[in-house]
Amino acid sequence: MISAGDFRNGMTLEVNGKVCQVIEFQHVKPGKGAAFVRTKLRDIINGGVIETTFNPVDKCPTAHIEKSDMQYLYADGDMYNFMNTEDYEQIALSEEEVGDALKFVKENEIVKMLSYQGKVFSVEPPMFVELEITDTEPGFKGDTATGATKPAFVETGAQVAVPLFVERGDKIQIDTRTGEYLKRV
Repeated sequence: MISAGDFRNGMTLEVNGKVCQVIEFQHVKPGKGAAFVRTKLRDIINGGVIETTFNPVDKCPTAHIEKSDMQYLYADGDMYNFMNTEDYEQIALSEEEVGDALKFVKENEIVKMLSYQGKVFSVEPPMFVELEITDTEPGFKGDTATGATKPAFVETGAQVAVPLFVERGDKIQIDTRTGEYLKRV
């Protein structure tokens, strides 16, 4: 149990039966009345943001989020199969559970699985990946002064905006958090 007066950014708590992470908090001491803690919490499982206030002596149980490295093996229809790299246990997650997390992830790459009380609620891809361009239109000379981009498809099937000089067969680095082109490799 942790008291509201000890909240820190990034902490995970159980609040009203929901698993939440503290995004920001502020200790408020009004001129009249008792002090309180104003917080902004993110519901980790659903992704919603909750703004609420606590009395500084209120206590909340801490939620322990487990992170484990898993190897993405393959997709089988609408199921995605992963293997724990330590004990070789395999699990399959549905397309709804995975979401867009594997948009830039190739087979056999390592991802992070986040779970709470044994239930996986999120898959985190690596921050940066290197992928090959499988299809793009040729760029035109003279169009580079404005930093123009063109659409390109990478080997996972995802579409990325790339500079005009990038051609089919080039390897590029992508930031998986934003889906942006970083550089040619």
